[in-house]
Amino acid sequence: MLLDTPSLYFRAFYGVPESMTAPDGMPVNAVRGLIDMIATLVRDHSPTRLAACMDADWRPAFRVAAIPTYKAHRVATGDEEEVPDTLVPQIPVIEEILDAVGIARLAADGYEADDVIGTLTYREAGAVDIVTGDRDLFQLVDDAKPCRVLYTVRGIRNLQTIDEGFVAQKYGIPGRGYADFATLRGDPSDGLPGVPGVGEKTAATLISRFGSLDKLIAALDEGVQEGFPAGARAKLAAARDYLNVAPAVVKVAHDAPVPGTGLACPTAPLDADRLVALSDRYGLDGPLNRLLSALSSRAAT
Repeated sequence: MLLDTPSLYFRAFYGVPESMTAPDGMPVNAVRGLIDMIATLVRDHSPTRLAACMDADWRPAFRVAAIPTYKAHRVATGDEEEVPDTLVPQIPVIEEILDAVGIARLAADGYEADDVIGTLTYREAGAVDIVTGDRDLFQLVDDAKPCRVLYTVRGIRNLQTIDEGFVAQKYGIPGRGYADFATLRGDPSDGLPGVPGVGEKTAATLISRFGSLDKLIAALDEGVQEGFPAGARAKLAAARDYLNVAPAVVKVAHDAPVPGTGLACPTAPLDADRLVALSDRYGLDGPLNRLLSALSSRAAT
């Protein structure tokens, strides 16, 4: 089980009231919410291996070099991500707790959490569950592996299972074609322009007809006329420069330098004394006890 940790702690931050505070008054709503999310996931899905994937760089240079607008609207000052003031101090607490519990916390210099997830997914020989609220990771679903996304859009207790069949039914594209589809359509939330004039319906038609973006571009360059909806061919030709660089931005990395840390799901805290100190400091007895109980119960099954 691979956790898109930033996606989850942002969801926790906005889903749990800021009135949840440490004894000194510091908000710990994201911390408490994330711990309870992980406890629920462990209890409901019993993963044997578990990793909390993190952003080492939320806006990697290689993506910005290709498309300068990539996540530009989220920049606060300099090149720092715009994060709510009361969430910022909670992130180091989350990291300390993950380490004390013994849940592998993995990042790679110059890459996002998505890239860590992509790399671990490609390394893993067995089944993979990816927990995220980010549709970008739909590109990793693979029924043969199998790899599926447990999508948090309806909440952690009502996860939506995304596989190739879901992608095909929802978007009208081949089940493995989400990245190609997203490249054409664009994504304003990430500052990806897409091909001007090509919306979701036309993007789906193109990927479905040609099978992949590579085959679509080959047909475009070879002068093929058949298979293009009215006006689409000219729009694609005008966006040829964008199509040269966009796939490297949209597709998650498969070869990020992720450490080969063991991912065994812990059965007991790695550093019990440190965890007790953190629990006392931030008032986390309830959620941590629930997490430790879930981990212990998984080990007993």
